[in-house]
Amino acid sequence: MESSDSSYSTHLIDGDGIFNVAGVETFMKGVKLAECGLSYAVVSIMGPQSSGKSTLLNNLFGTNFREMDAFKGRSQTTKGIWMARCAGIEPCTIVMDLEGTDGRERGEDDTAFEKQSALFALAVSDIVLINMWCHDIGREQAANKPLLKTVFQVMMRLFSPRKTTLLFVIRDKTRTPLENLEPVLREDIQKIWDSVPKPQAHMETPLSEFFNVEVVALSSYEEKEEQFKEQVASLRQRFHHSIAPGGLAGDRRGVVPASGFSFSSQQIWRVIKENKDLDLPAHKVMVATVRCEEIANEKYAAFAANEEWCQLEETVQSGPILGFGKKLNSLLDVYLSEYDAEAIYFDEGVRSAKQKQLQEKLLQLVQPAFQSALGHIRSGTLDKFKETFDKALERGEGFSEAANNCIESCMAQFDKACADVVIEQASWDTSKVREKLQRDIDAHVESVRAAKISELTSSYEEKLKESLSGPVEALLDGANSDTWPSIRNLLRRETESAVLGFSSALSGFDMNEDTRQKMILSLEDYAQGVVEGKAKEEAGRVLIRMKDRFTMLFSHDSDSMPRVWTGKEDIRAITKTARSASLKLLSVMAVIRLADDDTDNIEKTLAVALVDSSNSAVNKSMTMVDPLASSTWEQVPSSNTLITPVQCKSLWRQFKTETEYSVSQAISAQEANKRNNNWLPPPWAILALVILGFNEFMTLLRNPLYLGLIFVGYLLLKALWMQLDVSGEFRNGAVTSWNHILD
Repeated sequence: MESSDSSYSTHLIDGDGIFNVAGVETFMKGVKLAECGLSYAVVSIMGPQSSGKSTLLNNLFGTNFREMDAFKGRSQTTKGIWMARCAGIEPCTIVMDLEGTDGRERGEDDTAFEKQSALFALAVSDIVLINMWCHDIGREQAANKPLLKTVFQVMMRLFSPRKTTLLFVIRDKTRTPLENLEPVLREDIQKIWDSVPKPQAHMETPLSEFFNVEVVALSSYEEKEEQFKEQVASLRQRFHHSIAPGGLAGDRRGVVPASGFSFSSQQIWRVIKENKDLDLPAHKVMVATVRCEEIANEKYAAFAANEEWCQLEETVQSGPILGFGKKLNSLLDVYLSEYDAEAIYFDEGVRSAKQKQLQEKLLQLVQPAFQSALGHIRSGTLDKFKETFDKALERGEGFSEAANNCIESCMAQFDKACADVVIEQASWDTSKVREKLQRDIDAHVESVRAAKISELTSSYEEKLKESLSGPVEALLDGANSDTWPSIRNLLRRETESAVLGFSSALSGFDMNEDTRQKMILSLEDYAQGVVEGKAKEEAGRVLIRMKDRFTMLFSHDSDSMPRVWTGKEDIRAITKTARSASLKLLSVMAVIRLADDDTDNIEKTLAVALVDSSNSAVNKSMTMVDPLASSTWEQVPSSNTLITPVQCKSLWRQFKTETEYSVSQAISAQEANKRNNNWLPPPWAILALVILGFNEFMTLLRNPLYLGLIFVGYLLLKALWMQLDVSGEFRNGAVTSWNHILD
């Protein structure tokens, strides 16, 4: 049963050997034993049945163990083991009242529980009180002799690193002084020790290696109650600060921390019940392992459920948290410190190992949040870099200078932000995240660099195209001997100007010389490509250009006025000149001549093959090889060929066909003009008309009326002549003119 007073009397182990786990837990909470650490002591009492053990404990420690009623006779009052807290003694002292030995209730042969309880008391107690009668001292058949044998026998099974204090309490002391009783008692104890079988390792081990033996004597409680109480009060003083060095419980080696007392006691009793040797150092490690793990699990669960941690974990998923590392470090320190405080008295090796495991579990729990925080810092730093870099470029800073300054600044900001989220308890390396950020920044710089260089290149290419296309087209349109030299000079001048600006612009991109030269060569190639492209484009319109040039020279005089074919012009010479100019244009457009040493005889070849060949004899033309019967020009690469010899021949044939009409029209106009100027009859006809028409002429003179009619007819014919432009029509030929007039 349990008491409601401050001693919290509790039945620890009942008479059947059942350990009261729930009762012990309640007892520990009631007396707040777990808060004591190592500052507590355990006292147990052994002795014959009905020897006044409970009475002694109640008077000595202020407990309320059940006492024997003397009027009902001697019988067993304490069954199993009872436990209570000593009232008014510091440090916290727990006292255990063991069932009496040699009781008739268990029988003479039933010593199993006696040995088990004795071993349990020795294992958990700092001080063991041996309650004995004064009259048993020196007697061979003393009642306490089996008890001492039991204690010494079980001690051989108890591997303990510390000494237990055996305090012999002599009850009902007679007039014999204690100074005389103590030597006899110690001699009896030594004899019992010597008679106990020992393992080989302890055959010569003295009793003092295992026990500190103390002896006190008390008067009879029934006969000298007042003196008994005074002696008990004096003895009580020895239990104050008993754990201090030199005290009754001064040897603290192997002490189990108070928070592990319940588990330790339970496990000790289980081992004893299984009749196994009890290795207290190993047991201490086992208790420390279990208790430290329990404490660690409690702290882990408490941390995982902590409201501040849960809020941090949730918030960090959506964005960065200012002071994340400081807050998390503070939380971890709290729970690790609490673990250290609660586990401080357990075995150091076990405590440290479990503390490390707890720390690893906590760090494993918070690592995802830490990685999220790092991820936000990385992405935020990258965004900040992009913004800062763009602004620096907009201000006109050099590309490399702006990139280096922004990278240095942003990486410093990243390092500072990382320091803010670092978990002091962890040795997590942020270098991989830093390297990824560096790679992302480098990739962005490279993409911007590529875009800027592409934009710069496109800008200069556009300028080159604008500065070359129009002039080249104009030069090719007016093709002459100076066309290609002029194009070369134009290309060289514009390319040098563009390369100078382009090279200066590239210097801000901090690129190696090989790359820079490749880009400059690429720009020069582009400029040449523009010229070549425009030349190819104009070559496709060469026939139109030839006809336009022929028409211009054939139909206009040297003053660019339209020709009037009066009959005095040399159409053959004009046609030859116009065709020669068109042939010149064809020769200029036949190939690309951008190299200064480009020389060819294309114009001469065309002249011989296309112009002079028409004046050569038929048999001569048949015996010569046609120089235009080829797809390439001599000494000209095919890549520079715009119009092949065969194509030139075909174009010239088509050109002549399409310009023949203009020549024939000119010839017809010239002949018509000549006829128009010679429309009067020949002189002989005029003389014949005068001679033969003399009579008619005289008749007209004699009749003025006829003369008036003739004059009116003349006017009508004159008006009709002018209206029909008969003279103009006659310039186009007589037959054609009459047909037009009649129509």
